[in-house]
Amino acid sequence: MLYNVVEIQEILPHRYPFLLVDRITELTVGEHIEAYKNVSISEPVFQGHFPGHPIYPGVMIIEGMAQAGGVLAFKSMDGVTKEDIENKVVYFMSIDKAKFRAPVTPGDKLVYKINVIKNKGAIWQLDAKAYVDDKVVAQAELKAMIVDK
Repeated sequence: MLYNVVEIQEILPHRYPFLLVDRITELTVGEHIEAYKNVSISEPVFQGHFPGHPIYPGVMIIEGMAQAGGVLAFKSMDGVTKEDIENKVVYFMSIDKAKFRAPVTPGDKLVYKINVIKNKGAIWQLDAKAYVDDKVVAQAELKAMIVDK
């Protein structure tokens, strides 16, 4: 374990119910991150998506991958300090080639694997995949930018 949820909250501004990363398990600065979220029936989204047939929304999977990518971007900044992180935020710029391959349901461990395609200054282009039991359930190319708050 590299970062638990308390340490992730020191990096990302997201909080319950919209913090979608429980733990970071691998991180190679400037290259790759692996993280996961445990999907639980007690999450508020399941009240309406869908009663009696709970499916974790694809947009939440994309957002979780983006949050993991945000941790990777912040931790890859040269000489980043806690103060730097507090004064900056990662903005989504685009989502391309999004595909949803299988439903995610309560009880699943959703594993995010994010690889850097390109980084130029504050802009990050990422290849993102989400897995359940080593099977790809979603994928996308994400582009984000680190900006001052």
